[in-house]
Amino acid sequence: MEWENQTTLVEFFLKGLSGYPRLELLFFVLILAMYVVILLGNGTLILISILDSHLHTPMYFFLGNLSFLDICYTTTSIPSTLVSFLSERKTISFSGCAVQMFLGLAMGTTECVLLGMMAFDRYVAICSPLRYPTIMSKDSYVPMAAGSWFAGVVNSAVQTAFVVQLPFCRNSVINHFSCEILAVMKMACADISDNEFIMLVATTLFTLMPLLLIVISYSLIIASILKIRSSEGRSKAFSTCSAHLTVVIIFYGTILFMYMKPKSKETLNVDDLNATDKLISMFYGVMTPMMNPLIYSLRNKDVKEAVKHLLNRSFFRK
Repeated sequence: MEWENQTTLVEFFLKGLSGYPRLELLFFVLILAMYVVILLGNGTLILISILDSHLHTPMYFFLGNLSFLDICYTTTSIPSTLVSFLSERKTISFSGCAVQMFLGLAMGTTECVLLGMMAFDRYVAICSPLRYPTIMSKDSYVPMAAGSWFAGVVNSAVQTAFVVQLPFCRNSVINHFSCEILAVMKMACADISDNEFIMLVATTLFTLMPLLLIVISYSLIIASILKIRSSEGRSKAFSTCSAHLTVVIIFYGTILFMYMKPKSKETLNVDDLNATDKLISMFYGVMTPMMNPLIYSLRNKDVKEAVKHLLNRSFFRK
């Protein structure tokens, strides 16, 4: 695209599933149902972790943060996506797009770092149980969670600030359901090598480094579990981290598949995402936050007992 075509954009057109009205109606129903499950499931986990004193531990403090994070992350894009499915006007203002980019990237970065912190918590709990209360005291786990949020906000603020300063061309069509920062950045009529370098550094620091921490933590956890002689002891030790490990595999597995799968030279410059890419994007944006509370509730005895306790208490009050 030639330089003379660059202009100051007022709004972007979110392509999504334009041209497929039946699919839009189908996905509207599905995503709305999933969003309700996300709000109810994660909201319930937050409420339980606050109300039940038995869950006032580092693990459930992190879990409460993760649930709140999932609610925030999905709320940055799902409501606008649902509106676009039913509306003929599928545009978003430039400022609205910038806010959506900032919030989406901030929540995604925070979740990466937070999952790393949770892995470290499980490592200490299993490999150094006697020192766990000392190492994972309130003075430790609260700053760890706060640091995760701070890292997400700072990373997103820096990257979003650099993207919104780019000159954009007249072609304002974003082939996505929301303002995904990489899709917006590639629409610029300027050299984006600096932006790509910043994104590479940020990805290394806030995505790959937490993943490395998770891998190291679970390698040490598995080695420690294998040293336990009784099968009952091994099963009990593994059950304390199986839910978190499942969430990590789903979260990082989806990211790695989305952004690191090989692409041919012919497809690198193609504007249209194929159906598989869009479904994977939808899975990453909706399915993972929806499954998190289900995984933690179905695979965790403490959460089940807390739910029963709260239900019984509310029943007897009546």
